[in-house]
Amino acid sequence: MKKVNIGGVPEHFNLAWYLTLKNGEYKAEGINLRWHDYFGGTGAMCKGLRSGDIDIAVILTEGIIKDIIAGNPSRIVQTFVKTPLIWGIHVADKSKYQTIDDIKGTKAAISRFGSGSHLMAYLNAKQNNWNLDTDLQFEVIQNLNGAVEGLTNGVADYFMWEKFTTKPLVDDGTFRRIGDCPSPWPCFVIAVRNEFIENNEDDLRTILDIINQTTSEFKSIPSIDRTIANRYEQELEDVQEWLSITEWSQDLIDEETINNVQDQLFHLDIIPEKVNYSELIHKL
Repeated sequence: MKKVNIGGVPEHFNLAWYLTLKNGEYKAEGINLRWHDYFGGTGAMCKGLRSGDIDIAVILTEGIIKDIIAGNPSRIVQTFVKTPLIWGIHVADKSKYQTIDDIKGTKAAISRFGSGSHLMAYLNAKQNNWNLDTDLQFEVIQNLNGAVEGLTNGVADYFMWEKFTTKPLVDDGTFRRIGDCPSPWPCFVIAVRNEFIENNEDDLRTILDIINQTTSEFKSIPSIDRTIANRYEQELEDVQEWLSITEWSQDLIDEETINNVQDQLFHLDIIPEKVNYSELIHKL
């Protein structure tokens, strides 16, 4: 049986992977797919792809594009979630900051450099006409638990993370959300190490066929809203709102979208150059 390692954030976006694994759908095809939770997010997964700890990552679009350009030997093989990610902008509940303008020039908590929380802080700064050289500061906090500690203790001032994941922390008074910043592109893609693509294309195609079947039917799974609410400790109405605005994809990300992401990352000086579409994707 072929062993394949895949990584992703332990969030509701990836429940379809858990369901297909629980059902034994990959093993039925001779594939031992092993899921690895990456609490550190995109930056940690980029490192995992580079080291070979994982073969496949369900990863933020902007983060993997940046890292492939920086030398990560991987390619995007498919869009996973085609709708934007809604990034909540959070401060500690007792923070003096009340608005987006208030946090200009203060310190952003980020999981690591190159992560989504890092890149989106630049995008938020651009959208609010901040000076990217003087109005952005960063404190690396590793993960969501680190952000709770960092904001509560005042080592960082604000934190950007997917707003439905952090909603329980807003509800219980740990964080206060002062704004939202949607990503201007599809939020998650599936990226695969080049070596794995070259040697295991049939297995990769089988894995994608299985997950795509489930994501195409995901919203019609009986009581899926209650399942998500219970598993991720979220309020039912929040889950229902999230389901209403989230769409999965079974297609390869298109060239126009890739170029849009590169244009914005290049403008923000996050990537040193723009590359051809063919250097970022692999069409199965």
